[in-house]
Amino acid sequence: MRFDDVRKLNLDFLTTLKGVVMLMKDPEQTNSVFDVEDGLRHTKAAQVAAEYAKTQPGVAELFAERYLAPTPDIPALLQLPPDSLGHAYASYLQTYGFDPDFYRKEKVEDDVTYMFMRMRQTHDIWHVVGGFGVDVNAELGLKAFEIAQVHRPLAAILVAGGLLRTLFKTPERLDDLLDQIAIGYRMGAKAKPFLAQKWEEHWEKPLEAWRAELNVQPMTEYVP
Repeated sequence: MRFDDVRKLNLDFLTTLKGVVMLMKDPEQTNSVFDVEDGLRHTKAAQVAAEYAKTQPGVAELFAERYLAPTPDIPALLQLPPDSLGHAYASYLQTYGFDPDFYRKEKVEDDVTYMFMRMRQTHDIWHVVGGFGVDVNAELGLKAFEIAQVHRPLAAILVAGGLLRTLFKTPERLDDLLDQIAIGYRMGAKAKPFLAQKWEEHWEKPLEAWRAELNVQPMTEYVP
């Protein structure tokens, strides 16, 4: 391995470590999440995850196309029928004060950086379709869903960090967190590939139609 390659891996490791430490202190630090993932870019785990994702039906085609959608027009989506994905997504963002363009941008240079960008871009769509809440434990449930769907390294690190943080800071919430993780993983394993969907080209489709088509029972209604 060349010196430059070793140096790059060391810098990536330090970036990831910094992000993990910050997240252990405050799990709502979005920039720290991106630090963790950016530091994973050149790892074997990220490469394996991208290759695994492409084995799922319809995903390889989006990777080849490098499909990314423009930033959603939230006022326009709110004009769609109340039962549509677009309206549900826009209402979700409006209710919680979220920005559809919240994520750190990454130059798409390969399959790994494409996967990072597409998953960041559709993060809140996955929330809405999966029926995941916005608290930390629900977010980790979504991360377990991502592990089942695409073996995302960031998701595995966040779940592991969440378990450690809960054990040391709020052990009384461990059962709830374990439930969220277990349910999220089972949902992800049963569902059809979320990463294969061009959600933004079908905002008008009813949310329940999406869920039926993708074999998703939302977290809020989940019965094992």
